[in-house]
Parts: sequence; structure tokens; C-alpha cells
Amino acid sequence: MRDSRWHQLSGSELEAFLGRGGTGVISFATGTDTGTAPPSIPVSYGYNADVEAFYFRLSLPPESRKAELVDCPVSFVTYGETDDGWKSAVATGRLEPVEEASYDSPTVQGMWGIKIPEVDVFEQPREELTFRDFQLAPETLSGRTEVPSEP
Repeated sequence: MRDSRWHQLSGSELEAFLGRGGTGVISFATGTDTGTAPPSIPVSYGYNADVEAFYFRLSLPPESRKAELVDCPVSFVTYGETDDGWKSAVATGRLEPVEEASYDSPTVQGMWGIKIPEVDVFEQPREELTFRDFQLAPETLSGRTEVPSEP
């Protein structure tokens, strides 16, 4: 592994890295028990820079614990390798169900400008699953990029 440093992404660099969507990992805070790891799941996301929000389409089967976790605070991380080295972004906040927002709200309007990649990682066909859409308007959002060390 080569030595590297990092620097904070500017707003425009972060926006370019996030694009309109991709994949990452969302983690749910479940309390103050430091001996238990937070539940974390890989997800696809859409990002709309105009409303500065992430969108997720989550499968919430009745037997899944995810249904009770969506009300917990979350952190979301996305990472990627570029020609210039790695980049990452971390967002924190709470998920808001899109179906509870009014049609003309920024939440619903913002969803029109995104593309959530469809990734089939389920044990059954997508057509048999129920999905719900959520928005994350981050309380915090930051990004980093690699700055290679001099040889």
C-alpha cells in the first residue's frame, strides 16, 4: 500500500464525485451500546445536488429488522477509485419516507432528478419485493480525496 494523504473535497468536487447515483453502505445507530456494531447494509443511492439530498430505495421485508431501523439516525458512506486515487463521502442524518411528502415538496421534486442504480442482490426476484423510497437531507456531508505522497 502506498503512502497517501488526503484533503477535503470542495463542494463542486464532492458534487462531481457523488454524481446522480451509485452505491455505498448505510449504517443505522441503534443505541449507546458500544459493544454492538451498528447494522450496516450495502445500498444503491441517487443524489440530487439541487436539493442536496440522497435518495434510497430500500427493500423492507416484514421479517427484516430494517423496517424498525429506518427511524434511527444513519450514516452513509460511498467510496470510489478514480484516475486521481480514491475519493469518499460521508453523510449523516435521518431518513425521511418520500411517500409521506406532498407531491410539490422539494423531497418529491428532488427525486425526479436522480438515478438509483438497480442492483440485484436479493434471494428472490425484484418483482416479488416491496420497496420504499427514502430521502436523506444530510445534517453533515463531507468528502475526501487522496493526495499521493511524494516518492
